[in-house]
Amino acid sequence: MLATLGKDPFDDPAWIYEIKWDGYRAVAEIGKSTVNLYSRNGVSFTKKFAPIAEALTAFDTPMVLDGEVVVPDENGKADFQQLQHYDENPDIAIYYYVFDILELKGKSLRDKTVIERKEILRTLIPEDGIIKYCDHVEGTGKAFFKVAVENDLEGIIAKRADSKYYEGKRTPDWLKIKHQNTDEAIICGFTPPKGGRKYFGSLVLGIHDKNGELKHAGNVGTGFTDHTLKQLHDQLKKLETGQSPFKSKVAGLGPVTWVQPKLVCNIKFTEWTSATSFRHPVFLGLREDLDASQIKRPTAMTKKEAEKKSTEKPTKTKAEPKEKTVATKKATTPKKSGAAKKQEEGDVQRTIGGKKVELSNLNKVYWPDEGITKGDVIDYYESISKWILPYLKDRPESLRRNPNGIKDEGFFHKDAGENAPDWVETFIVHSESGNKDIDYIVCNNLPTLLYMNNLGCIEINPWFSTTKKQENPTYMVMDLDPSDNNTFEDVITTALVVKEILDSAGAACYCKTSGASGLHIYVPLGNKYTYEQSKQFGEIIAQLTVDRLPELTTILRPLNQRKGRLYVDFLQNRRGQTLACAYSLRPKAGGTVSTPLEWDEVKRGLHPSQFTMFNIKERVEKKGDLFKAVLGKGIDLEKCLEKLIG
Repeated sequence: MLATLGKDPFDDPAWIYEIKWDGYRAVAEIGKSTVNLYSRNGVSFTKKFAPIAEALTAFDTPMVLDGEVVVPDENGKADFQQLQHYDENPDIAIYYYVFDILELKGKSLRDKTVIERKEILRTLIPEDGIIKYCDHVEGTGKAFFKVAVENDLEGIIAKRADSKYYEGKRTPDWLKIKHQNTDEAIICGFTPPKGGRKYFGSLVLGIHDKNGELKHAGNVGTGFTDHTLKQLHDQLKKLETGQSPFKSKVAGLGPVTWVQPKLVCNIKFTEWTSATSFRHPVFLGLREDLDASQIKRPTAMTKKEAEKKSTEKPTKTKAEPKEKTVATKKATTPKKSGAAKKQEEGDVQRTIGGKKVELSNLNKVYWPDEGITKGDVIDYYESISKWILPYLKDRPESLRRNPNGIKDEGFFHKDAGENAPDWVETFIVHSESGNKDIDYIVCNNLPTLLYMNNLGCIEINPWFSTTKKQENPTYMVMDLDPSDNNTFEDVITTALVVKEILDSAGAACYCKTSGASGLHIYVPLGNKYTYEQSKQFGEIIAQLTVDRLPELTTILRPLNQRKGRLYVDFLQNRRGQTLACAYSLRPKAGGTVSTPLEWDEVKRGLHPSQFTMFNIKERVEKKGDLFKAVLGKGIDLEKCLEKLIG
């Protein structure tokens, strides 16, 4: 049974809600002496995920189970890319989360309600082991979805509590409500590599429309490791063909090696464009468990639409029905010309310093309550560029992207990918944890800054070190992070104690608002010391602060150990960690900006909400750049430590 795409989370006592796992859907058939584990289109997983199959043999009752095979990352979150390469690293943890039971002792349970089936299932799954019972909550979909968002999960599944199991059908009785935009696409070809990349540049994607015709859905050129590039290229070479699988010619693709449209991949993206393409796609992995003929763009339903449609109960058949497109007001609107649509959405091309910068959807509202648009964000950064660019120069950028505005949690994106213009400077850093090279954007000029803004970068997050001295940070930072129990007066009190300690050590320090709820205190190091030395110095300052304010502050990182105290975070001082830089906008109410302060301003009555995109330019023109010394010579760390600890 398959889920229909849902639009928004909702509360209803007639519905239950489960985690949407980012893994492989798998059915387990358990006999008296045999176990079969397979995908929804019949691909065997029995050998591929042998530990799960072996664990299922311990069940002494014949049954048929439905669930998801998942590999967790170090934080316990499902990691689809690690699951992709499980056969290369079979020692990592793997689990089978079971959320339904179809048969028990040869008797079908499909006509029972999902609640009845899950009650039966709960009694059959042991509490420990790699076979897990997938629990649910009842009625409270909005709160459950919020938890999923806070934990950066893919989303939730909403199920009518009285729903029966319709095998092979996509019904509105089950709705998948996504936090992250992910979908499947068909690989139709690949472009030549460029720069330092090998094997191919990007994948040409396709998806079936409602009439079953294969349509171009854009290209994806980021999300690949060196190993993935080679492995995928080897598979694609076997499928090469001289003919495009698209009926209509696709303009602007350049040279393409076409392949038979058989491989399905998983894509993370920001939104669908008006041309029905993925916007800013990132490759997540292949979906060997899916048939390319089934891949079509889903149509999202509201709860009301789902309940109306669910009255038309489907018959039991293994053939997936043809999906109907839900009519919307937009569908009845007369088509606009391409030029008119671009003008309406605010699409422009600007030439800055000889670089052509494409700016799109400038009229898109990023702050619904304030009416601040994407165009306003770009105008702000252009107006403040001469002050912010020194803090970005020669630094790898971790792109925090909020392409749907501040109401969306957004996501971090590090790899520049094939879609970046040729004039955007990049810097390759090898990631030990991901065992891959990451092509970071380096923002040294206004065109690159505006390119990043156009990607949805409301917030700008540079590394603490530069490409020239990537192991040596320019500064050490103390991040004062209040709990919900703290007031901003508590933050100010803590900041002044940190300053007293640094003053006693002879260490110059500079303060700025975080632009959210805290303060950042910077100590210039002049790229003379390592990250480890910087972190150790920060830890000493943090511990001395907690010694003075034990009831108010803590250096314990886990939320459940902070006990309502303000967290003095020194662990930001590690390679690759980032904070919003000076003069960066934050995706917070009011359009707040991370703003450098004079220490005389750090007193009762101060609040980050005072500094917004509407008054920062005037402030910096009047006061000058209060943070300039952060990029200067730096302290003598040895002398400071001698003063502190002898």
